[in-house]
This record gives sequence, structure tokens and C-alpha cells, in this order.
Amino acid sequence: MLVSIEHVTRYSLSAPASYSIQCLRLTPPSFDAQQVASWTIETPGIDDAVRFRDCFGNIAHLVVLPELHQEIEIVARGTVETRDRAGRVRGLVEIAPVRVYKRETAKTAPDAGIRELCAGIAVDDPIERMHMLMKAVNERVDYVVGATHVHTSAADALKDGKGVCQDHAHIFISAARVMGLPARYVNGYFFTASDEPSEAHHAWAEVWIGALGWLGFDPANMICPTENYVRLACGLDSGSATPIRGTRRGGGAEEVLDVTVEVQQQSVQQ
Repeated sequence: MLVSIEHVTRYSLSAPASYSIQCLRLTPPSFDAQQVASWTIETPGIDDAVRFRDCFGNIAHLVVLPELHQEIEIVARGTVETRDRAGRVRGLVEIAPVRVYKRETAKTAPDAGIRELCAGIAVDDPIERMHMLMKAVNERVDYVVGATHVHTSAADALKDGKGVCQDHAHIFISAARVMGLPARYVNGYFFTASDEPSEAHHAWAEVWIGALGWLGFDPANMICPTENYVRLACGLDSGSATPIRGTRRGGGAEEVLDVTVEVQQQSVQQ
């Protein structure tokens, strides 16, 4: 399937900033499940940006704005051809050893609730166990926009029983690590197959399962990723996989952030 994506991020500061530096993980990789046909990033300073691979293998750009600015717009757009691989991930550039993805973070640290969730899933086959875990997370946490924020932990989201795809992924990752399996957070885009453009910046999880390697699970939709998914970046949690992270000098305390994402299927030219 050929998918077109436009991801627009706008920052508005309450006062001019004299300097800012941002790390952009806004370029999808090509691998077995997807091939990037075209991709551009438009933002001030992108022509002089340093392109590199971060410690998780993500494609990143370091963008510096050394002059006064009060607004920043970042537009990432392009087309990606996707294939259904039943969630299996092959052909990615991998830099971090698999064992790194067993590491706990503040957002994925397990508590008694997450350990109890794991205890209720007693099957030997790791793939079946992950499918049961995906179902359990989906049933325990209702999808409620605005119920959580970027700093909400997996433990808190499970306790509240409400959250969004980020929280589903964090809970799943935390539980998978409790079960002894390396797990990582993935963000990207999800095409909902509707007639209208879908606004869907999405998150899911991947687990390392022996000889199979990395296998994706989306607790929010209770499926393994298909051709409707476009992968962007991965990390230990949402913080290390975030599409945009930066710092600035000045700019005041107030910051208004506006993000729009459109994902649409394109017809393939014969």
C-alpha cells in the first residue's frame, strides 16, 4: 500500500528565543515492511542540519537556530510503500544490543499492579503470551483522550484504567520486561482505511522473541502492525523515541504547541 503523510508541528513562544537546538526523529526508515518513496523535512535551519543515527538506530537531524525567533514550524511529508509482515520486523539498522531493551525507565517501571497483570498470564509459548498480554492491556485500559499526559507512567495509567496509545504501549512494554522479554516503544503513523484523510500519529510496542526477532504488538487496536502502519522511531519509552526534542535560550515560560497529522492512501501508478 502506498501511503502519503503530512506531519506539521508549530511552536509559538510568548517571547523571542535567541537560540534553539532540536533533534528531529521525523524520517521513517526503509526496511522489510516499508520502503520510503519520497520524504522531506521543511523547517528553518534544516539545510545545515546534521543527519545521524541515534543510539537506537533512528534517523535523526540536529537543527540549530542561532538567531531570534518566536515561532517554529516543522513540516515532514512524503510517501511510503508498506507491506503486511504480520508484525515481524526485519531489515532495520540495529545499533543497541537487544539486552538494552530490558532496561526499566521512569515511564515503564513496574509496580504491584503490573506484576499482578503478568501473573494472570500463565502460558509457555511467548507469542501466545504476548497476544494474551495485548488483550489484557486493551481490556484493562479504556482509550480516553486527555486522561493522561506525556509524563504519565505505565503504572499510573493501569491504575486509572484510562489512557491513549502511548499508555497502552508503556504498560505492555513494562509487563513484557517483567516477563523477561526485551521490549521497546515505537511511534509512527496509522492509516485507518477511511475515505477521508486520517489524523493518526500512533504508538505501539515491539518484543524480542528468540529466533523470530522483533515482533510488533498494538494493544490500542489489539492487532499486530499491518500495511496500515508506518514506523518512524523507537526507544526505551516515549521519551527516547519522541519525534521532536529540543531546548532553547529565552522564549518565555509559555509555549503553545499545535500538531496535525494526515495519513492517506495513494493510488499506485502502473
